[in-house]
Amino acid sequence: MTTTELSPEQATTAAELTNASVRLAGKRIFSEVELTVGRGQFVAVLGPNGAGKSTLMRAILGLVALETGEVTVLGRPPAQARPAIGYLPQRHAFDSSTRIRGVDLVRLGVDGTRWGLPIALSAGARQRRKAESERVRDVIETVGATGYARRAIGELSGGEQQRLLIAQALVRRPQLLILDEPLDSLDLPNQASVAALLRRICSSEGVSVLLVAHDVNPLLGYLDQVIYMAGGHATCGSVDEVITSAKLSELYGTPIEVLKTADGRLVVVGQPEAPHHHGDRHEHDHD
Repeated sequence: MTTTELSPEQATTAAELTNASVRLAGKRIFSEVELTVGRGQFVAVLGPNGAGKSTLMRAILGLVALETGEVTVLGRPPAQARPAIGYLPQRHAFDSSTRIRGVDLVRLGVDGTRWGLPIALSAGARQRRKAESERVRDVIETVGATGYARRAIGELSGGEQQRLLIAQALVRRPQLLILDEPLDSLDLPNQASVAALLRRICSSEGVSVLLVAHDVNPLLGYLDQVIYMAGGHATCGSVDEVITSAKLSELYGTPIEVLKTADGRLVVVGQPEAPHHHGDRHEHDHD
């Protein structure tokens, strides 16, 4: 297939699934999924707990095998594309006992295997380290964390921690950034702030961003498209195309109503398992 011969830089899409199905522990998680994430797009994966959102991310990362269909990432099989992917899994808050500085947390993203090198570095290694330090500084500035990056990560707010974790995922200049529920457990101002940051990253870094979320509202106005998963299937398109009564009723196979409040927030009514409640802290796709 010609797409697998392309380099990540030449690929015209960030991720593409064709007739993709996944079965785990004898249970079909999703089937016949067709989707395309374009280069430089900001895309959210939405849907209720257990719909397969995180499993979809793992399939794109090459960590879950497809039962049927095909997945390509940056024009090649996922395992080959993995060096060009930045990944931020579901976050856990660092408590006050975590003393690693934010800048050092970001530096770990450069290459975790390098930090046992002896002190006596070659000229080439010193030059490489200098370039890496400059990149760490630049990416911390990109996420707006310069003012607190030298503080212990455990002393920072949830929003500040999340910005530094995003910087860590960006430091190796990925072409696709995958984030699993990066807004979870953040307050509404920080959700909006991180969503705006990710939109800027798409533009300034030329990165395609694919994230799992429960609630589309903090992302409204920033997204290029959404992938909504339910009932073992997925539908893709713009927010206005997908988050509609007709589309979601078809996806769930039961009447669903989408309402818009006076302040512009979307409310999905009638789904068997509500996808927009932050009390649903963790998703277990294969349960």
